Formats: sequence, structure tokens, C-alpha cells
Amino acid sequence: MEKYRKIAGKCLAAVLSAAMALSLAACAGGTGSSESQSQSAKQEAAAEKPAQATGEKIVNVGVTGTVNTLNPLLMDGVEINKYATGLMFLPLMELDTNMEFEPMLADSITAEDEKHFLVHIDDEAVWSDGQPVTADDVVYTALRLCSPAIANTAMMYYVFEGVGDDGFVEMGADHIEGITKVDDKTVRFATKEPMSLVTFQNSYARYLMPLPKHVIGEIPEAELASHEWFAKPDVVSGPYRVTAFDKDHYVSYEANEKYWKGAPKIPKLNIRIVEGSQLYAGLQSGEIDITQNTMSAIPLEDYESLQALETVETSFGDAITNQSVFINTKNVPDQKFRQALLYAIDRNQILEQLLKGNGEVVDGFLSTASPYYDPSIEPVSYDPAKAKELLAESNWMPSSPLRFYIDSGDSTFVNAASVIAAQWAAVGIQTEIRTMDINTLMSTAGSGEFDIMAVQYTYPPVDPYVDIAWLLGGEGSWTGYSHAEAEEALSKIAVLSDKEELKEQYGIIDRRMQEDVPMFSAYVIRTMAAKNKRLTGVNPSVYGFFNHVEEWDITG
Repeated sequence: MEKYRKIAGKCLAAVLSAAMALSLAACAGGTGSSESQSQSAKQEAAAEKPAQATGEKIVNVGVTGTVNTLNPLLMDGVEINKYATGLMFLPLMELDTNMEFEPMLADSITAEDEKHFLVHIDDEAVWSDGQPVTADDVVYTALRLCSPAIANTAMMYYVFEGVGDDGFVEMGADHIEGITKVDDKTVRFATKEPMSLVTFQNSYARYLMPLPKHVIGEIPEAELASHEWFAKPDVVSGPYRVTAFDKDHYVSYEANEKYWKGAPKIPKLNIRIVEGSQLYAGLQSGEIDITQNTMSAIPLEDYESLQALETVETSFGDAITNQSVFINTKNVPDQKFRQALLYAIDRNQILEQLLKGNGEVVDGFLSTASPYYDPSIEPVSYDPAKAKELLAESNWMPSSPLRFYIDSGDSTFVNAASVIAAQWAAVGIQTEIRTMDINTLMSTAGSGEFDIMAVQYTYPPVDPYVDIAWLLGGEGSWTGYSHAEAEEALSKIAVLSDKEELKEQYGIIDRRMQEDVPMFSAYVIRTMAAKNKRLTGVNPSVYGFFNHVEEWDITG
């Protein structure tokens, strides 16, 4: 199990950054001074007038999270950065709306065995200057992702042969032993430890966005992280190229008319970064055309108003964002006491009253959105009498109120935590709620100085292995929990790709969560998205949103 803990621990920064991006989405917004915000607003007004005002086809995508980078070499676990960058530089593979892997720049990825993967670049793939996308571009980009001069630790390339445990090659290295060119269109990736094809596709193929070696290959690697070329690249593989970028306010794009999958029908596209409270007004006025479920946090109080707009269509995505509650098993060591915590909560009441039914209740890590979800695992029902019975059977009772740490920026769960604490008190469990900002909460979680801690956490439905391996990693993980049966299941999951076999092993883990309760799900959120009815060729979706952006169009 140690090697899995090592992999999971290395992945934690990327995992948490993605989770935090979702947690913070509702309160994200511009952080500059009033003067700079005003100036930026004027720039936006000039660059991003709605299509109906100018007669020109322009689509504005409203998001509520900052875009920190458009450089493929600086990718992390934050999806908005990846999607905004992927409009210019296609990833090898992406998930589609059904959460199946869809070819993007690669037309196939296959496993030779448990340690060797072949990536074949689509024969039709070309850069916007007409040059073919080749294996050399993939190998060059991977080498730079492992450069200590660029120092990207989030991409986790330490899993490949020839890369150090720190994720880097030697300064000035000209190759990676485990990432090699087979022919002009094929690259072989060799891992140090066995890995499933699913994990390779989800953790690496979705985040590797090849760069044009023939254009930037001579730029010194020490300059690549901040080079001006990335602010306005002239050669791209994707449907759009950036024309202006303010990380707190907008990204503006123009169409790549030579896009090898077909010229986009929309000449200009903008990502507009706003606060969640501004989405309704933007959709109502037409200044925002579309939102996406995970990048655009529409406040719950605006749901009904949006649904009433005649010009807007609303939809709900899959339930993927888990309001997870983690119990420090070192501080709360008794199994029956932890079970009592779960039986004492009326989770369905919280779901209906606070989330207006927009979500679901599950036990364990996986929601119904996951292909490995086991419907035979019925969530523990609200049963205060059972909770009291378990407490009476328990050999442990805290000498002081349990410290219950929550994210102050998650207003819905701040309210839910008060309900939960009251329900715990009703069966005799005393807690003290402590609210703090997300960064302080993560620091507290890492230090282990908590009894119970809750945070929004998205377990990737198609490959939750890394997150679960970390959270069940024993001493040093948030829960401090480990179990031989769960460890055995994780060791099998690491190399499995068959859905039914994975479902069986994940089911073992979720049953252990229900039995031992080192964590539980308060609820899983199903978020709203919206689009202007004049926009065709797209429907908002949790995954695959930009996969066919070249087909988007405006009518009327």
C-alpha cells in the first residue's frame, strides 16, 4: 500500500486545488482595486459587446472562478485553467458528456501492458500554420513539464521512468527515458509502477496539451514559464486563439479558421469572470450567453428566477460535488460513536430544505454520476433512537465538545452545519462549529488539528482512485484511517480498467465507509447551468462542454 500512498500524497496539491476551486466558486470575483476594476470593465465593454448589440457573432461564457494561467506547462488540477487553455491547445483526450473518453488530439490511447501506454496522434491533426502535429511535439512538451526550471509539481510526472521522485528530470536534460517517440505519430509512455488505462487517460492524457516544438523549441526552458508568446500564441492546435487576457476578469478569443476539425461558426468567444450574484443579470440581459455547471456557481436563490426567464434554458448537471465530512479517527477513535454521528443526521431534510432537492444522499465516496456507483449500498437513514443506542454501546465519549471545522465561504453548508450540530446535540453529542476561510481550513486539515471537518470535494467519477487512496492513507491523511480490506481493494483498483470489476472494488470501499465512518457525505450537489436559447449546437454539461465548440452557433 505504501507506493499508493506515495502517489496519492504527491497528487494532493492538484486534487485540493480542484476541490478548492469548486468550493470557492460561489464567492470568487475580481480582487483588484476599484480603479483597476473600473478600467477592466471599460476594456470588457469595448472587447466583449454582446452579439445582439454589434451584429457580430460573439459568445460570452460566464464563469465564477479566476483563470490563473493559459500556459500548458503550468497546468494544475483546476479545471477552468485546463478548459480555457484547451481552447487553444487540445489535450490528447477528454471526457465527453457521457463521461466516456473522447479523442481530441490523439485518436487512440492503448495499453501494451500495465506499465506501457501508446498514444497515437490523429493523422489529420495540424497546427494553425499548416504543420502536422507530431510525436516530437508531445515528447517536447512532456520534457518541459518535467523541467526543474519550470517547476510544475502538480502534473505528477514522477510516475514515469526516467523522472525523479520530485517530478523533474536533470536540468538541461534532452530526453525522458519513459516518454519516447515510436514514429512520427506515436509516443510510448512507460510508468514505474502498474497503472490502469483509466488513470493514465484521466490524470495524464486529459492534461497533456502538446505545444508546437517547431515554433517555441528554441526558447530557453528557463523562460518558458513566463514567456510572452503564451499571452498571445500565433500557432495553435485548437479551435481558438487568445487575443486578450485579464486573469480576474476575462479571456477573449478569436476563431482559428484553419482548425483541422472545422472552422468555428462563432468568430469570437469570451470567458467572462464575474461573481455568482452577477450571473442572473448577465443571462437576463444577454451579456452572458451560457454557464457551465462546475465553472459557474449560480446561487441557489437565483434558480427560480432563471427558470422563469423566457430567453433562457436551464438544466442540472450530474451530482458530482460531494459535501464530504471527514472524521479524524485518531481524535474520534470509536467506531460506534462515529456511526452514531451518521445516524443522528437527517440528510434528506437538509437536501430538501437547503438545496431545494438539487442533489442526492449517498454513503461513501461515489455518487450516482460514477460508472462504479453501487446502488445496492443504501444510505444510512435518519434514526436518532439508533444513534442513542450506539452511543450507549460505545466505549468512548469526548471530554469536551468536538471541534467541527467548516468553510466560511460555503454559505449553504454553514447553514447545514448548524442543523447537523443541533441534531447531534439532540442525541447527546456536543460540538463546537468553527468557521474559517478555505485556505485556513486546508491548513488545519493537513495539521490534523480537528475532530470533524467538512469541505466540498469532487471525486472524479471515472477515476476517483487517487483521491480515495490519499484519504484512506492511514497516518498523515485527513482521516488517519486505514483498513486491510480497503487497502486490498485499492491495490486492485490501481491496475483495473474493467468497469464491473472496478465497481466491485469501489463497492467494498464504500461499504467500509458506511461501516467504519471515517468520512460521510452530507449531500452531493447537482448544480444548475443556463444558456440563451439563441445559442445552438451546445448544451451545458459537467464534462465535454468545449469538446465541439466549433459547432456552436447563434440563431436569430
